[in-house]
Amino acid sequence: MSEPTHFDDFGMDTQSLAGTLAGRLEAMRAAGFRRVMLEAADLAAHPGGVEGAVRDVRASGLQVIGLRTLHGFEGMLGAAHAYKVEVARTLLGMCAALGCRLLLAASSTDPHAAGDAGHIARDLRKLATMALPSGIRIAYEAVSWARQVATLAAAAEVAERVDSPNFGLAIDSYHSFAGGTALDVLDEIDIERVYLVELSDFLWRGLRSQAEHIDTAEHFRVFPGQGAHGPALQGLVLALDRLGYRGPYSLAVANRDYLQLPPAAVAEQARRAAVWLAEGVLRRAVPLPHQLLQGCGRAAC
Repeated sequence: MSEPTHFDDFGMDTQSLAGTLAGRLEAMRAAGFRRVMLEAADLAAHPGGVEGAVRDVRASGLQVIGLRTLHGFEGMLGAAHAYKVEVARTLLGMCAALGCRLLLAASSTDPHAAGDAGHIARDLRKLATMALPSGIRIAYEAVSWARQVATLAAAAEVAERVDSPNFGLAIDSYHSFAGGTALDVLDEIDIERVYLVELSDFLWRGLRSQAEHIDTAEHFRVFPGQGAHGPALQGLVLALDRLGYRGPYSLAVANRDYLQLPPAAVAEQARRAAVWLAEGVLRRAVPLPHQLLQGCGRAAC
């Protein structure tokens, strides 16, 4: 694959769009995206099952960034742990069916989960070991209202304890900004272990309660450049670029208003966000026509 041009490394998340999986993928592709972050529900709820969803994804020509989300795998005991292992095994199988090499795992918010650091690392090392035979990497994301691992710094400490070659981090800008994570923590992280960066904004500067915090995360995110945290997003993307991050960015925007709009209209908003980040923040040049043609040997063109 040739080097990315313009915003090729930015992908959309299917959770932002209404409609069938095929229709959402087509809206993304028509807006100029070449990558997609899939929800496990996209496969589970597809009328044709997992096989039908895989056919739609392959027909779209979009490259799959990863599959989301395994919630709260770590810290469970007895039957609850066995249950989570089975969920994880199924999600890893769905990844393998897609040819997808990344599974997003979110830190536990379950009040029943044990908080012992050794227990957390042991469980997540088991998850990484389960993923190894299929060549799948685990991107571990700190959820800002989690009981134990609520910050990027805490997630990085967990990754060090897990110490597995296929276990790394996902950075979600919402959780970083809502949780008050300072950018200087990035200097303490091995950038090679950052597997995914998820970008979104939200419309208010302060969150007055945990309920509002969660509700905003799940229903009221907006695309980068549309909210109140544009300078912070610029700082995050520039810091990651300075440190040498060259992995994928996913526009991880959950917004119930968008689900009432035509997919093409929402995908266009996402395209504007990607262009702003690529041109206005990272200062990438718009590719010339002959460069676009050279890149069209790929299925996504």
